[in-house]
Amino acid sequence: MTRIGMGFDVHRLVPDRPLWLGGILIPHELGLLGHSDADVLIHAICDALLGAAALGDIGRHFPDTDPAYAGIDSKLLLSHVVSLLAHHGYTISNIDATICAERPKIGPHIDHIKQTLAPLMNIPPTAVNVKATTTERLGFTGREEGIAAYAVALINQA
Repeated sequence: MTRIGMGFDVHRLVPDRPLWLGGILIPHELGLLGHSDADVLIHAICDALLGAAALGDIGRHFPDTDPAYAGIDSKLLLSHVVSLLAHHGYTISNIDATICAERPKIGPHIDHIKQTLAPLMNIPPTAVNVKATTTERLGFTGREEGIAAYAVALINQA
């Protein structure tokens, strides 16, 4: 059986925080604020995968009230989600994701992001698509107050 899931996440941009997107550190004067490393792309992917398997959402599995997840590397969260899916008999077919940000430019980092995320999900980089867009200076992303990410995941029952 093939299943599809959709994920969304957003975090505020603030000074004195690193900017983690898709598991890589991106040079920028602002970073994302959150309980973990606030990697919006990985969080959206986790929600898409959990949704496809009908296993809830990232907040249920990794609550921001739990000190165990304070500052955690989101790659560890993704690895846990992938293990959880495998435990329930699912494999990942592909991921399609979009990052919404005015700055920094994401395009130059997309190949590195794909190369970082694919092995965590046991899929080839060709099964991971990451796109970047702006909101033409509209809304909170346009005002550079935050970054948003959307993801869709296709999974199969093994």
